[in-house]
Amino acid sequence: MSALKIYNSLTRTKDDFAPIDPTNVRMYVCGPTVYDRAHIGNARPVIVFDLMYRLLRHLYGAEHVTYVRNVTDVDDKINARAAERGISIRALTEDTARGFREDVAELGTLRPSHEPRATEFICRGADELDMVKLVERLIARGHAYEADGHVLFDVASMPAYGRLARRSLDEMEAGARVEVASYKKGPMDFVLWKPSKEGEPAWTSPWGQGRPGWHLECSAMSAALLGETFDIHGGGIDLIFPHHENEIAQSTCCFGRDTMANVWMHNGFLQVEGEKMSKSLGNFVTIREVLADWPGDVARLAMLSAHYRQPINWTLKGLQEAERTLAQWFDAAAGEADPRPAETVVEALSDDLNTPKMIAEIHRLKSEGRRKPLAGTLAFLGFRPDVLADWQAAKAPELSVPQEEIERLVDARLEARRERNWAEADRIRDELLAKGVVLKDGAGGTTWEVAR
Repeated sequence: MSALKIYNSLTRTKDDFAPIDPTNVRMYVCGPTVYDRAHIGNARPVIVFDLMYRLLRHLYGAEHVTYVRNVTDVDDKINARAAERGISIRALTEDTARGFREDVAELGTLRPSHEPRATEFICRGADELDMVKLVERLIARGHAYEADGHVLFDVASMPAYGRLARRSLDEMEAGARVEVASYKKGPMDFVLWKPSKEGEPAWTSPWGQGRPGWHLECSAMSAALLGETFDIHGGGIDLIFPHHENEIAQSTCCFGRDTMANVWMHNGFLQVEGEKMSKSLGNFVTIREVLADWPGDVARLAMLSAHYRQPINWTLKGLQEAERTLAQWFDAAAGEADPRPAETVVEALSDDLNTPKMIAEIHRLKSEGRRKPLAGTLAFLGFRPDVLADWQAAKAPELSVPQEEIERLVDARLEARRERNWAEADRIRDELLAKGVVLKDGAGGTTWEVAR
């Protein structure tokens, strides 16, 4: 087994990965807030952690890996969008969550082991952990307090707060946009529970009708499904502070532990054609819009072309290059596949998901003509030859002349060439070109294709 090394955002070092229990390797990744179609930046953690999931399944066995990716279905943005569209909040979140699942499935990703919805973990059974019980426990342990209908986490009660972000409390206060509220003990204190306004979703709690704070959701869902401490927590680099910092505060203080997750993984930012993606710049692109023009496997390869911790520049040129590369790999891999990926590719991925090295190793398999290992590797990585082939066939221009006529003219040209009647051969070639058919002469004979 290749030794897996992962860069840990908590320690700022790349270390050997040692699961708490090799028979139950556990990973949690922050999922979508389902108020609108996910954008291409949201696709990056989905693809990155799908690759990690595949690698963990390969190294430890599929039955020994649990992957949780949550769905946030209670949020101010959801409330506003549902009101804007004049539909119920449930209708909005159901439709948006379904669209997200469809989009990421087209990117070649596996379904996680669990996809919990936040609303399912607010109030559960008497013996089941939920958000209300987590808040009650934090209050009992002296890490939270009730004020003006809210419950807030008391940041000052946790000396280690800021360890993930590597910033002091003063630095965080200076750089953060925090809500100014008279009922707060400290400016960095954050909401665990808040009262719901009329018309907003509300749940019964010891502090009145209300709903949870955003950070609380992931602490409750991860603990309920993976335990008080688990192996890997992932997400985008923008979540380090305050979201992941607050998750750690809630979970460790609630359960009296030093650690929430042993390893924290964060993918880098995404730009579009060299600029930050934003609606004001007109370069805001959803996953669905990308999939309207490109097959998911091409988008997947383009996203993996840069190391996950580095920024990535999402460009048309990158997609075009990914399409050419994938087509070449599939051509070289045609035929029977090995049941396992090439070990050199596994070794590359075991070095903190080194996808540039992975791609170089796949090119080497291709150049060496190793069809079976190449085919097995592409399947392991989630690339599907039929998806690319169907897309290429769908976008191919239609023939303006029957195929039988093309074959007849190709044969006539070959006969002219055998008779060294070069003028006639050129005439036939030009006739076909005028009809949108390009001839290519090679060592293996003459082939043709429709001009694009």
